[in-house]
Amino acid sequence: MRTIAVANQKGGVGKTTTAINLATALAASGHRVILMDFDPQGNASTGFGIPRDRRTPSSYDLLFQPELAASAAQDTLVPDLKIVPAVDSLAAAEIELSGQPNAAGRLKAAIQQLPACDWLFIDCPPSLSLLTLNALVAADGVMIPLQTEFYAMEGLSQLLKTIEQVRARQNPRLDIEGVVLTMHDRRNRLSDLVAADVRAALGARVYDTMIPRNVRLSEAPSHGMPALLYDMRCPGSEAYMALAREMIGSAAKAA
Repeated sequence: MRTIAVANQKGGVGKTTTAINLATALAASGHRVILMDFDPQGNASTGFGIPRDRRTPSSYDLLFQPELAASAAQDTLVPDLKIVPAVDSLAAAEIELSGQPNAAGRLKAAIQQLPACDWLFIDCPPSLSLLTLNALVAADGVMIPLQTEFYAMEGLSQLLKTIEQVRARQNPRLDIEGVVLTMHDRRNRLSDLVAADVRAALGARVYDTMIPRNVRLSEAPSHGMPALLYDMRCPGSEAYMALAREMIGSAAKAA
């Protein structure tokens, strides 16, 4: 199992959209995937049509009762893709864990008891909170969605610094899985300029595949399904399939 934290403390960058649709694309490619909703907003759970009264056990529960992990991963509409849902009380976890032993390592202990899979994605909250820190301590790599807009690099240096600190102190295997450029508008010259600047700054860490601005990607969550089920032929769905192929190819080379 390779564990990937999908993280960016800046909101509205396509983080949850990427987690949902990339997980779906990998499952459609024959991989066993678990998506953990670790954001108190629970948008990934909503994006799979999981009603709020069916979100237990949740990712919140796993922080305090890791033995529930085996039963927390629910089936989704996508074969070979399970989800660990989130509930509102996850927002209080940071206060509840404050001062407790191994507060940043709770999630790591829980995911070791999840059902077997090839990929585990953790959809982090849009902040560098104790929840995000738990995800970084548990992960093998970090995927960073970055929108191709004017403020794209804002806050990225702080995230990279946090990743380095976690690697040095708590998780030496943590690496940057890759940076995925989102919300790309090929009609907008600024979008291309920002993409070029990001590639110049981060080099090979940036995936070749870019995710376009696409109405169908935005519409799909309101129907409780990934875009790849809502409209598999839309440009957004095709981009996430291409990103999945790129990830699979990179993993094969690393092996």
